[in-house]
Amino acid sequence: MARPRLHVLIVDDDAATRDGLVALLESWGYRATAAPDGKAALSVCDKELPHAVVTDLMMPGMNGLEFIAALGERVQQLAIIFLTGQATIETAVQAIKLGAYDYLAKPLEPQRLREVLAKGLKQAALAREAGALRQRLESPLGSYGALIGKSAPMRELYQRLSQVAATDAAVLVSGESGTGKELVARTLHDLSPRREGPFLPLNCSAISPTLMESELFGHEKGAFTNAIERHLGCFEEADGGTLFLDEITEMAAEVQPKFLRVLEEGLVRRIGANSSVAVSVRVVAATNRHPATAVKDGKLRQDLFYRLSVFHLELPALRERGEDIPLLARHFLESCAQKYQRPELPWAADFTTALRSHAWPGNVRELRNAMERLAVMAPGPSISAEDFQRFCLSPVLEERTDTEPLSLAEAERQTIERALSACDGNKTQAARLLGITPKTLSAKLALYNKA
Repeated sequence: MARPRLHVLIVDDDAATRDGLVALLESWGYRATAAPDGKAALSVCDKELPHAVVTDLMMPGMNGLEFIAALGERVQQLAIIFLTGQATIETAVQAIKLGAYDYLAKPLEPQRLREVLAKGLKQAALAREAGALRQRLESPLGSYGALIGKSAPMRELYQRLSQVAATDAAVLVSGESGTGKELVARTLHDLSPRREGPFLPLNCSAISPTLMESELFGHEKGAFTNAIERHLGCFEEADGGTLFLDEITEMAAEVQPKFLRVLEEGLVRRIGANSSVAVSVRVVAATNRHPATAVKDGKLRQDLFYRLSVFHLELPALRERGEDIPLLARHFLESCAQKYQRPELPWAADFTTALRSHAWPGNVRELRNAMERLAVMAPGPSISAEDFQRFCLSPVLEERTDTEPLSLAEAERQTIERALSACDGNKTQAARLLGITPKTLSAKLALYNKA
């Protein structure tokens, strides 16, 4: 069955121009219709929204800028191209801000129009596809794919994800440990046109500096001792998909310029190879450090930072999205109860208060671990604040004798100190008890020592 032709609407007050463009577009395989002004074009769009619009700027009545402004949100689904003999920088900027894809001056070069129209239609199709997928992912219960939360910081994150997903630009995700940076990267991949391709995660802190280059770029047989066969690096394995590099600031300094070159050129050369291989990979990098501080401290090259942070997504700490804590806790409890074949226990009134009052230094990871312990150990018939203290925080949490409320930072500090005390100063055990990594615990302790 033949695919339906894409519909392009021509808007121009000159009849000869309209007829000529309709004939030209029809010869290219499009279905073209025409309107003499913006008002008539709006009527066409109300009945059937076209895939693209080629419109004049200066027209009697409603001009081209007023026409696309009147389209409102529908403009995001279209490839809009302006044609005018009175091109100025000001009108071009205004048209792009209103949602136009490009701006071509008269007299028109047909081949240039053909190229711009094809690219504009492709981008518009990706935007419509991402929008449809976003509607399927969004849930009235406060989730967005695998991400859960309905707080203002999370809704802002969802909005930025939907905008970034349709592009191929690199993304830098920052935030404290346990905030869900890999989950955000996976959601970004699932929303993108690359979702049918591979999603490959790599933790830079888990790879020794001597092996990092081979992991990223691959090597040929015999390239070095123990290179007994060819090895494809992460860039080649992720070709056509997304490469997620966690803890990017831990990448060896000598590897960073080579990594930057691959990002710039789209070419990767295995160790020991004589030629390069073209790859198409979207890179999403993550760090629990503040990016500017990482650059200042020499942990991340400045030029690499700029290349990675075309879009920067900063994830909120759990304490900054308190209204999401009960949603997340219920989700984790239900999934853990199913996993361990335990009954789902109702919540006592004081349980939510206990959830909200904890500082959660380990963020979502700590909350998930706490709910897993609770699902396994709570005796029932309901879950109370006492169960929370006994199974989620004990021996970290002790009864307070004073009635003065603590700041979140002070509550976090005291929680960490109690965990260390309960573990006789063993940082690894204390980190496990808190549901955070030893590295995060060390960073927290270093911050306290500076205070």
